[in-house]
Amino acid sequence: MSRIGKKPVAIPSGVEAKIDSDMLSVKGPKGTLTMGLSDLIDYKLEDGAISVKPANDTRAARNHWGMQRTLVSNLVEGVTEGFSKVLEIKGVGYRAQAQGKKLKLQLGYSHDVDLDVPEGLEVKTPDQTTVEISGIDKQKVGQFAAEVRRWRKPEPYKGKGIAYRGEYIFRKEGKKK
Repeated sequence: MSRIGKKPVAIPSGVEAKIDSDMLSVKGPKGTLTMGLSDLIDYKLEDGAISVKPANDTRAARNHWGMQRTLVSNLVEGVTEGFSKVLEIKGVGYRAQAQGKKLKLQLGYSHDVDLDVPEGLEVKTPDQTTVEISGIDKQKVGQFAAEVRRWRKPEPYKGKGIAYRGEYIFRKEGKKK
């Protein structure tokens, strides 16, 4: 039994959810998100909440149960509060600058790295070593943050690179004399 799947997803005031034949759409103050529905799961809109139950007693249906409930929860949370990731850049000469729908990174390469910001995301650079990525779709926010981080992952000797805020970088000692 899924402990997560048993709990219904509460719909806060100001949020409107609608279940069509194979789509769930959630509309809130920050925008609208949609999700395709799985055939293995039954979705019900009742008493200001969305409940998720397995459609049958197969192993595959039980495996999808908790994940589908979490995806529905992410839709509701995204349209009410939104999601954000903060990246910190460490290293001499490493910096970032948001320019409209582009993110310009200087990471020690012979050229600057220009990344296009996906539709629906907002990128801010409060200072040259901090990048804040925010949006209503958790998957898009996380994917773009991972793509930015991929250009210069933190290395274990000096800790230089792009890391998530709060991420612990395991540091190696180096050579002994």
